[in-house]
Amino acid sequence: METMTLAGAINAGLRKAMERDPKVLLMGQDIGSLGGVFRVTDGLLKDFGGDRVMDTPLAESGIIGTAIGMSMRGYRPVCEIQFDGFIFPAFNQITTQLAKMHYRSQGKITLPVVIRVPFAGGIGAVEHHSESPEALFAHTAGLRIVTPATPQDGFLMIQQAISTADPVLFLEPKARYWDKGEVDVEAPFVAEGASAAMSRARIARHGDDVTIVAYGPTVRVALQAAQVCESEGVSAEVIDLRAISPLDTAAVVRSVKKTGRCIVVHEAPTPFGVGAEIAARVSEEAFYVLEAPVARVGAFHTPYPASKLEHDYLPSVDRVLDAVDRVMVH
Repeated sequence: METMTLAGAINAGLRKAMERDPKVLLMGQDIGSLGGVFRVTDGLLKDFGGDRVMDTPLAESGIIGTAIGMSMRGYRPVCEIQFDGFIFPAFNQITTQLAKMHYRSQGKITLPVVIRVPFAGGIGAVEHHSESPEALFAHTAGLRIVTPATPQDGFLMIQQAISTADPVLFLEPKARYWDKGEVDVEAPFVAEGASAAMSRARIARHGDDVTIVAYGPTVRVALQAAQVCESEGVSAEVIDLRAISPLDTAAVVRSVKKTGRCIVVHEAPTPFGVGAEIAARVSEEAFYVLEAPVARVGAFHTPYPASKLEHDYLPSVDRVLDAVDRVMVH
């Protein structure tokens, strides 16, 4: 076991994947000598060369379009979009080409493209650098959307994403890049079943009274809230979704059938978000065990604010605890 940051763990996972398969290539703005804005690709150019770690022009549509063509010729491109808010120039390529080619070709064509995206807020950035656009992509069939919350998952899930034949949007919570954790770097990697494994939710904390569902950057917030709950006599179970699409509905429903209460926490605006989808599924599959309506805790339905206001905009421990109070009174 080694202690790593999330950024360092993803770097180690990329290195493992590149050592394993010479068809794995990295593409993106400033990912070479700079090592990316957050240094996630640091050192990989030196070790693998410019043919496999490629700096690209500032043209997101061109990056994804090129990756689509390369994947059709047998390569496994891993693209980096510098910031979440910069992904929209590539939205057409991702949603109308990358996501649909397998279906359009009746399964004859696979596009094993991974798109790494630092996403969400909490770092005091300027406009268009703190978006949470996951629901826009989750609405498009044909994409896998995953997000690690721990260094161990960052290390393993990036390898799993690269190994799958499906296109994967790999959302990296940028405010958690410097969080440290233990990583088993010598764990054997098994490609078979990897796509299913990275889509399986995990129980981050066991509890009996209320289920708190989170993913990516809000897992830490949910765990902090659960710790406060314990001091107040409430036992909260925290589910780390890992995958947004496909959703591990079964794991959430199992937990809710035990606790009878459910809260969903995400940084994206609450209306029309992933939390709404989870609330609908829980209502459909666990309605008769619910002791209270499913509660959602998210950002407000406004554009992302100036950095001095972001901590009022984002879900906080206090807002999660307020939701716990609301569902526990029923």
